[in-house]
Amino acid sequence: MIGVNKVILIGNLGKDPEIRNLDNGKSRVTVSIATSETYKNKAGERISNTEWHNVVFWTPLAEIVDSYLRKGSKIYVEGKISSRSYEDKEGKMRYVTEVIAREMIMLDSKNTSQNNEKSYDEGSSFSKSENKTSEFQHSVSSNESEGADELPF
Repeated sequence: MIGVNKVILIGNLGKDPEIRNLDNGKSRVTVSIATSETYKNKAGERISNTEWHNVVFWTPLAEIVDSYLRKGSKIYVEGKISSRSYEDKEGKMRYVTEVIAREMIMLDSKNTSQNNEKSYDEGSSFSKSENKTSEFQHSVSSNESEGADELPF
């Protein structure tokens, strides 16, 4: 049976992106994204709930996120959930669940990207490209992509 592992988040960065340049030339950027929902309980009180999501961007998206986004930036992210474990310095097993981003759209306008030397257009979207001649590509809506009428299974 074929499964689907897809996550869509719209939220705000909780801190500035953290970049790590690896020995193989790739970059890895991690961010924490807050998503919030507000609802009324049975007593009519307004309740707000915020969830925090660890998101990982790899080259070429990593450089774009590091260059243009800062704490508080609004972002749309599509990706997949990934879980892993590792042993910390004390020998204790740690478990991490994170979203591996495949596509993102910067939702802030140019005017709200404070303290950035570079600017971008509101709604700029980027996705990982398999094409080696281009660092990134603009997203294509599903009706414009090849084989849109074909089912993947």
